[in-house]
Amino acid sequence: MGNREDLLAGARRVIMERGVAKATAREIAAAAGVSLAAIGYHFGSKDRLVTEALGEALGSAIGDAMQELIEEGAGAPLLTGFTQLWNAMPAVFADNHEAMLASLENIVRIVRVPEARAQLGDQLSAASNDLAANMRAAHPQLDQAQAAAIGRMYFALVQGLAVLWLLNPDEVVADGDHLAEAVRVLAGD
Repeated sequence: MGNREDLLAGARRVIMERGVAKATAREIAAAAGVSLAAIGYHFGSKDRLVTEALGEALGSAIGDAMQELIEEGAGAPLLTGFTQLWNAMPAVFADNHEAMLASLENIVRIVRVPEARAQLGDQLSAASNDLAANMRAAHPQLDQAQAAAIGRMYFALVQGLAVLWLLNPDEVVADGDHLAEAVRVLAGD
């Protein structure tokens, strides 16, 4: 790995151990085995490094899990795959608990910093587009606009349900069956 990748890995380790607010640039550089100046060289700031490290780690873990669940629903009716995916998400959240906490902590910081919001905006669009591409691959009958709409809805649902799960992991606010029933009612079925 190069310094950039070492810094991303070091940032993730320190953040998972100490949280976003308590992670210092010095600790991250030490965990990565690089100089403090490497953070500025590769990322411009510790905040930018933290945002990228968390975006990659959490986006990959949850995104990969969602991709697998979408692929499992390939060939099934869309609403069946939808139900199965959202019934499986609490387990995905449980597997990513610490990273989700760190990400939530980072979101509060990002909301207050316009430059960080712009950086995160790019990552959010990419996540939604990835979900749309996964849907289109699993369900080729969907056109581009349909897959994009589903990708945006899945992204909004995962964000909201993840926060609700963090608040109370023992109570599923809305599982796949509840969500599918809501979709059926809204569609007039």
